[in-house]
Amino acid sequence: MTEKIVLAYSGGLDTTVIIPWLKENYTGAEVIACCVDVGQCENYGEIEEKAVRTGAAKAVIINAREEFLTDYIFPMTKANVIYEDKYLLGTAAARPLIAKKLVDVALAENATAICHGATGKGNDQIRFELTFKAFAPQLKIIAPWRIWSLTSREDCMEFLKARGIEAPAKKDQSYSRDQNIWHISHEGLELEDPATAPNYEHILQLSVSPETAPDAPEYLELEFEKGVPVKLDGKALPPVELMDSLNQIGGRNGIGIADMVENRVVGMKSRGVYETPGGSVLYYAHRELERLCLDRKTTAFRGIISQKLSEIIYEGEWFTPLCESLFAFADKTQEHVTGTVKLKLYKGNIIPNGATSPYSLYDENLASFATGESYDHKDAEGFINLLGLPIAVRSQVINKGKKDE
Repeated sequence: MTEKIVLAYSGGLDTTVIIPWLKENYTGAEVIACCVDVGQCENYGEIEEKAVRTGAAKAVIINAREEFLTDYIFPMTKANVIYEDKYLLGTAAARPLIAKKLVDVALAENATAICHGATGKGNDQIRFELTFKAFAPQLKIIAPWRIWSLTSREDCMEFLKARGIEAPAKKDQSYSRDQNIWHISHEGLELEDPATAPNYEHILQLSVSPETAPDAPEYLELEFEKGVPVKLDGKALPPVELMDSLNQIGGRNGIGIADMVENRVVGMKSRGVYETPGGSVLYYAHRELERLCLDRKTTAFRGIISQKLSEIIYEGEWFTPLCESLFAFADKTQEHVTGTVKLKLYKGNIIPNGATSPYSLYDENLASFATGESYDHKDAEGFINLLGLPIAVRSQVINKGKKDE
């Protein structure tokens, strides 16, 4: 039977190599190139033409930008999910969506296998394949980087050159990049040495460095309903337009650039630069609103949930009962996270500029240093006595023991 293979296709170097490689190594195979648009800012007409020109039987382009925001990014925002205190999980959140779309295409096309271009050292192979297993465990998985003889990007370029196919990247600019509407990541070249400073002049795509950002601050206002952003500067915007606007605003002010050494799932450390300008603004504003609307113990426990979710998502376990359950908890905490946050952006910094909410738990009468009607200072004595009871008892026991010695 003829092998029908659905390939996760981007038009980048790796997947450009994979199409002819599959044709050469799976005799008679029909390759269907599937490109899921999560905001890569690509010319999809050219990508489709290129896929067919390099050997694909056809190309399928799926627009999933809004779905990516509403079903993946906004839930993460509500849960304040950040991996190792820096990474806003732009690639990690996109992979399960892309993989699910690949499964949909594979099932519709009666394919026998799904192929991806993730390396054997990276996290993406796990994110793709765990999703494949969640929805179509019967499909064969082909991961060329784990089985072919090519060992570097230079090898890939030589492979294409030998077959008369133009490589999609120049050697001096061959960072490994992943872009979507939420972020862009950069790995490779000088970034492989943690002692070397990033060459931001060549790296940055969405942002400017803080040093070259405007000398005057920029102000904005974000409005949320139940933890979801709905308005920017008083104007209601659909998700994609709102995110595009935040990326432009954050980018021109040098917001959201993270140089990070992280712990990969497979056990090694890797170093990369992430640009998440709009996402960083959105997260910051959301947290400022939560400071008004969430009580102390919910805030503290939500922090535990956030850390666990970051690990689950980073490790590719989006479609699992635990992930679903933790997101349900986060959704519950957001029932009254509604209001408006004002921010000031200045040379890479996000500065709070005021927040309001109809559900604010802040009571000026209670918080004021002046004595108000709602709070009796005398009550604090009994509270402290009860809170300090274990401390006092322990002290008495220890002191008695010392006297008995």
